[in-house]
Amino acid sequence: MSANTMVCGIVLHPAGHTRSPAMHNAAFRACGIDATYHAFDVPPDRLGDAITGMRGLGLRQLAVSIPHKTTVMAHLDRVDERAAAIGAVNTVTLRENKLEGANTDWIGALRALEREIDPKGRHAVVLGAGGAARAVVYGLGQAGALVSILNRTESRARELANELGAKESGPLEALADLSPDIIVNTTSVGLGSDVSPAAPEWLPAHAVVMDAVYQPENTRLLRDATQRGARALPGKWMLVHQAAEQFRLWTDTDPPLDVMAQAFDAAGRDSPS
Repeated sequence: MSANTMVCGIVLHPAGHTRSPAMHNAAFRACGIDATYHAFDVPPDRLGDAITGMRGLGLRQLAVSIPHKTTVMAHLDRVDERAAAIGAVNTVTLRENKLEGANTDWIGALRALEREIDPKGRHAVVLGAGGAARAVVYGLGQAGALVSILNRTESRARELANELGAKESGPLEALADLSPDIIVNTTSVGLGSDVSPAAPEWLPAHAVVMDAVYQPENTRLLRDATQRGARALPGKWMLVHQAAEQFRLWTDTDPPLDVMAQAFDAAGRDSPS
């Protein structure tokens, strides 16, 4: 590092193991950019101090992860229209001493799906109604998909559908009566365990099934989808594409996607928990 090194990172709590530093640092090296990326464990009651410190120290960029994506908005000078519509910020940039908030989660989800299917005019079902669901529903809506939101607590699905203009809402079990082209799991079901939010018979063979859960990479939902003949899309690609969009936003440079994906995989092998 030198006085000219661009310092950036991610704020989250608990820090645990995040693969963001591995992806961004690999991309910086590949592009010859003098920058370094670190993870910062910031408890909720210290978030304001952390953001003030970002401005005071001149940190150029910060990614924002759980549980700060909503509360960070109150500490920023500006939030762009997309992040405001989603109701969450995952990217903060310091420009001319102003802190600007953006959201790349939605485009990460959309670019991941586009690896397998064009969402325009397709029926997409989003499982869950939390923060990740908000970004996915927004992205699918921007792409012209017809979106249904299904959630264990039906009232939350209905509220989100009304807010973001989804086609319909209902309980998770309603998937049994639908035959969507796209299914995206945004719940935490399957995270570190061998369970699925959907029964295998609810997964149509023609669908693309994406799981936001990335650990394990091949979740029970994705294995069931493959056995049904559907196309399975690991959650890895949502994270890689959202990080790539952050990289582009921060550096005005096209991200080396393959390099970032390889770094993501390597970080998982180094710390599989």
